[in-house]
Amino acid sequence: MASGSAKNKAVGGGGGAGQVLDGSDIMELVENEEVFSSFVDHKFQELDRDCDGKLSVKELEPAVADIGAALGLPAQGTSADSDHIYSEVLNEFTHGKQEQVSKTEFKEVLSDILLGMAAGLKRDPIVILRIDGEDLREFINSPSFEPEMISIFSQFDLPEGSLRDYITKALQQLTVEQGMPPSTDSWVMSNIVEPALQTVAGCAHEQPISQDTFLAEFKKVAESVAQHLAEQPVIVAHSENTFDGSGIKRLLANKFELDKSLEAALKTVPKDRNGKMSKEYLRVALDVVGPSAGLPPYGGLEEMDKVVTDVFNMVNADDGKVVKEDEFKKLLTEILGSIMLQLEGSPISVSSNSVVHEPLTSSTLLSPSS
Repeated sequence: MASGSAKNKAVGGGGGAGQVLDGSDIMELVENEEVFSSFVDHKFQELDRDCDGKLSVKELEPAVADIGAALGLPAQGTSADSDHIYSEVLNEFTHGKQEQVSKTEFKEVLSDILLGMAAGLKRDPIVILRIDGEDLREFINSPSFEPEMISIFSQFDLPEGSLRDYITKALQQLTVEQGMPPSTDSWVMSNIVEPALQTVAGCAHEQPISQDTFLAEFKKVAESVAQHLAEQPVIVAHSENTFDGSGIKRLLANKFELDKSLEAALKTVPKDRNGKMSKEYLRVALDVVGPSAGLPPYGGLEEMDKVVTDVFNMVNADDGKVVKEDEFKKLLTEILGSIMLQLEGSPISVSSNSVVHEPLTSSTLLSPSS
């Protein structure tokens, strides 16, 4: 599989680099036939409660839940979007119709799922950071603190805003590099931010809030946040990626991989009685090729969606006309090339941070069996 075009940068946390999850451990497990077979034997035995040598849909549910946890999905039943993914994982095992799954089938599907997870982590590694207030204190005491906070304050438009509103909004602008976990997370807000904000609760201040007042009070709150983080460190999963077209470039340069990806994409596109395909399915086909080219799925990243839409408009991909298979493949390759050129000229950088509320070992999918 071609590696993606996302370049990743680890960031510090608590004064040091975080643990990097890049899929190498998963890859090592699956590629060692003896170890993986033993792993599957143990997992199958754990799940096969009635010891009949087959797994029922009910017996598969813990494995599906573990895969969801390993993918970072919320618990089943809490989100319609994630529940759809849980259903898709279950369908992978049962092929949408089987009521029981053999050990061989279980091993094959689990291998595919784990390799897909490993490829995703290789393309977009996740850095696990322990945020304990040390980096935030360092930022507060650094020469850049005041100018950066003045810059943040100058961007606010809160004519009726209280000092508390200003400080809450400013905390949301701080990054993990500055030692601040996502303050929009409900746990962080309740356990770290709200207690720290008590220092300004009930204080009467002039309206509008002056820059000097903001700086002085924000520093007090930030110091309190750092203290709360020292007492209750927060674990954050952080990824930082730049989509610069290099993944597409590698794919286009490898004819074997390109042909394989295009053929896989074409299998998802219906043909009319003359064997022709509608151009309206180019977007679907691009999503199939996407992982091999280091592209996120359409709808997953607004900035990338705009690039894709612009390229589709350039090649009249949405005109609904039907074309022969060769023309369809040619158009899809042209679209990839155009997206590559756009990203080379204007790379898209994104970062994401999510608080890890469960211990990292909460998913038993990859944990040793007892």
